[in-house]
Amino acid sequence: MASVKVLGVLPLPVSTFTETNVRTYARLPDGKAGLWFLSIDVSNPVMLAARGIGAPYHVGNLKIRTDGPVIHYTGERRGGGPRYRLTVRPGAPAEVTDLDVWLTSRWRSFTRSVGVLWETPVEHEPWPLARGTILDLHESLATGAGLSYPVGEPVVHFSSGVGPVRLGATRPARGGRTAVVSEQKLRGR
Repeated sequence: MASVKVLGVLPLPVSTFTETNVRTYARLPDGKAGLWFLSIDVSNPVMLAARGIGAPYHVGNLKIRTDGPVIHYTGERRGGGPRYRLTVRPGAPAEVTDLDVWLTSRWRSFTRSVGVLWETPVEHEPWPLARGTILDLHESLATGAGLSYPVGEPVVHFSSGVGPVRLGATRPARGGRTAVVSEQKLRGR
């Protein structure tokens, strides 16, 4: 994440940082779509403040290293827990499909805290997408978030980053009372 600003104007003390998340997609009864994060590992501890609205942030030791055209991502949650190692070779720019837009164009996130469904607007330019090839992948993020280990071939996208990112004011989601789904259902149990 690059040049992150809260309420669209207040830069975070460390406004560019590494983040890795496990997420799914949600839609309210009124049709409003957003992200539902199952876990978010981040190198910027300031983001832990979002736990107050139910965002599942964890501080981690996250690193990105380049080796010619190959990108190495590693992450380990501080204090133990999920970790990952991923090596990707970015490919040609993607001819963006409807699926690509659906996977990357969410402009809000939903969280739940104190019995309330919260909505946080998120603004950033569309992700510059390229195809990618996974050369190495070992991770425990999915199972750490309560999901079964993924099966089948992954859909792979690469982006050089997204920014500037503007996080809007969090507020109760309208029409969200009937849209609240238990975490067990979200996690497929």
